Amino acid sequence: MKRTSFAQWPCSIARTMDLLGDWWTPLVLRDAFYGVRRFDEFQQALGIARNTLADRLKRLVDEGLLEKVPYQTEPVRYDYVLTEKGRDFYPVLLAMTRWGDKWLATEAGPPITVHHLACGHDTHAEIVCAECREPLTPDDTRMRRGPGFPPRLAQRPDVEERFARQE
Repeated sequence: MKRTSFAQWPCSIARTMDLLGDWWTPLVLRDAFYGVRRFDEFQQALGIARNTLADRLKRLVDEGLLEKVPYQTEPVRYDYVLTEKGRDFYPVLLAMTRWGDKWLATEAGPPITVHHLACGHDTHAEIVCAECREPLTPDDTRMRRGPGFPPRLAQRPDVEERFARQE
């Protein structure tokens, strides 16, 4: 069955899910942040089928989140290294971790903790306003159409209603 592409939808969540919308891709990125760089290391750490891993790594390279860097010439073998675009995914993983720690951890507590080297404390992600640094919650934020919203969709009654509810 062919899945629907969200790549052209006027929504950053939909576009992100189009790129990362399977359970292996975020785990490959997670392991890249753990320092895993080689195909066999990813395969061993995740227990993922080789063909599935090859597909996910190719997609992440094609989309610019990972870069292939040769570490051996005979035969050619590569490290998969996070790019700036890939490193920018880290806050997304931290937000997912925070939610999972709150709602899915066992009574023993979270399986992994985030340790902030700069202050020496274990911590968790918080989503804050880039201007005032206050936490962002559903109660004190609203979604509005941005400059990239397609004009052809802006006048549709369902779209107008969706954004009118946000005002």
